[in-house]
Amino acid sequence: MSKKIADAFKNGKAFIPFITCGDPSLEVTEQLVYAMEEAGADLIELGIPFSDPTAEGPVIQAANIRALSGGTTTDKIFDMVVRIRKNTSIPMVFMTYANVVFSYGTERFIKTAAEIGMNGLILPDVPYEEKEEFDTVCKQYGIDLISLIAPTSHERISRIAKAAEGFVYCVSSLGVTGMRAQITTDIGAMVGLVKKEKDIPCAVGFGISNPEQAKKMALQADGVIVGSAIVKLCGTYGAECVPYVKEYVKSMKDAIR
Repeated sequence: MSKKIADAFKNGKAFIPFITCGDPSLEVTEQLVYAMEEAGADLIELGIPFSDPTAEGPVIQAANIRALSGGTTTDKIFDMVVRIRKNTSIPMVFMTYANVVFSYGTERFIKTAAEIGMNGLILPDVPYEEKEEFDTVCKQYGIDLISLIAPTSHERISRIAKAAEGFVYCVSSLGVTGMRAQITTDIGAMVGLVKKEKDIPCAVGFGISNPEQAKKMALQADGVIVGSAIVKLCGTYGAECVPYVKEYVKSMKDAIR
């Protein structure tokens, strides 16, 4: 039985790395999961590649293209998760797009994800107002549909927070994913609005790339999510990326302890 999302936040601040499945290969993706857990990751986001990832910046877009060109499919990713679950119970969530879930068959996708031991699902292109059709199926199979809030969510934050499951993904910056020189959003205020409605962990993502930023964000939230900086290492080092990613994850986890 895999751990629950809440377990990721039990031992202080959570570090949540994101990787694109199949970049550079599914074999390497599997090794990255084990290496990142050893380096201190508390929860892992597995990106299922999509041909038109609207929320992603150039780094993750390129990884999606590499993974799809290499023949990565949703079924092959499911098979990889089955292998991973024989070796670790670390909490894991899928991050992908509504179209990927639709085309696979919403119930079939979510039921399979639950059966193979996934804990949650993040769909960045599904606004709160349209999440119902996914959410009802997720609840049926015990998968947490993770809610996102952005700096522009304002009065919607309390509504989103009330219905949130697992953890709340606080988007630190407007625009697409990618590394940023600085993050100016008042994350503390966003987190405060969530906590006023519900006692649920809040993790900050989008734009965090170095230990200093991670440390600053961790002071204002329960966890830190990093994607582009890790995916960039996968793109740079290809099949040799595992030790580089492991070292990077360790440095980020150390920064937020």
